[in-house]
Amino acid sequence: MTGRRILQKSLAAIAACALVLSSAAQSALACTGVTLKAGDGSIVFGRTLEWGSFDLMSRLEVVPRGHAYSTHMPDGKPGLSWQGKYGLVGIDAVGKDMIVEGMNEKGLAVGLFYHPGFADYETYDPAEAAQSMSPTDVGQYLLTNFATVGEVREAMPKIRVVAVVEPALGFAPPVHYIVTEPSGKAIVIEFLNGEMKVFDAPLGVITNAPSYDWHETNLRNYINLSPVALPGKKLEDLNFKPLGGGSGMIGLPGDFTPPSRFVRAVAFSKTARPTPTGAETIYEIFRILDNFNVPLGASEGTGDDRTQGMRSSTIWTSASDTNDKVFYYHTQHNRRVREVDLNKIDFGVLSEIVHLPLDKVKAQDIEDVTPQAR
Repeated sequence: MTGRRILQKSLAAIAACALVLSSAAQSALACTGVTLKAGDGSIVFGRTLEWGSFDLMSRLEVVPRGHAYSTHMPDGKPGLSWQGKYGLVGIDAVGKDMIVEGMNEKGLAVGLFYHPGFADYETYDPAEAAQSMSPTDVGQYLLTNFATVGEVREAMPKIRVVAVVEPALGFAPPVHYIVTEPSGKAIVIEFLNGEMKVFDAPLGVITNAPSYDWHETNLRNYINLSPVALPGKKLEDLNFKPLGGGSGMIGLPGDFTPPSRFVRAVAFSKTARPTPTGAETIYEIFRILDNFNVPLGASEGTGDDRTQGMRSSTIWTSASDTNDKVFYYHTQHNRRVREVDLNKIDFGVLSEIVHLPLDKVKAQDIEDVTPQAR
């Protein structure tokens, strides 16, 4: 084999490895969130949770009203402590009371999303420990204390979010948050260059990196997208018509990168089927979110068996009907949608946090409708 041929094969191998590793890194943290509004004004926020490195072992969590929280700082000192005003229902991760997605009894929904390469927290000051918390404390702090986006916006500058290592990950998780209220008002909270930033999020869409304002600017590249098919054109003596439906969406990016998913999430949510109620909107939001599922094979590459038992990088998908106050989800193991009606829970009677498995049985709920011989 010639030296030139060897070089070509080597470069091809390097390129293939780079592509696989890049794909794994992107799809391992490919969470996507969208918001839909029903005809009666109901606001539904839904999201996928992707993590391709290992199963996050998420649980369904019901937090009582008045639950006491305490946080800890990088040097072991106690951080901010509080007693919650509101109860909530959500999904946690890594066997801890760390809410990744949840909704409280006032209908406020809060979602944590990965933000690698851009989340940069405030410098830890031991003198400010009592007003500080880790990035993974923010979700439960907001859900147990506040009822509206306005209250959250007013409260966030009064606390300090600092980098605290999460032992299950081995590093301080780089994250940002979206907060949605029943009116449809939403904000995104990010930590950029050591400062907290709050962005209005009128589109109700979120993915991952880079910063939220960059994603909104990038949408200008796709203002041509439309659910309406393109008209035919006549060139010389030839008539050209679209090959089929969907021609108005030509140019819609289809990869798993955060910028592409953000564009798709906006396109799909803003062209969603009209729905009369929040309950009917649940069907539509799960249909849309199914477009963002990531296969397990696309995010492997760790070289170990920590993905054993997983069926998808999309570990679970949830939806919060903020007006009816019903929390829905399905999982990688069972696509049957399950619900928790917050109206039926007396958060004042509960004495401690209730943890429930997302799946009673990690298997698809399949109904056998095979005709029986008579």
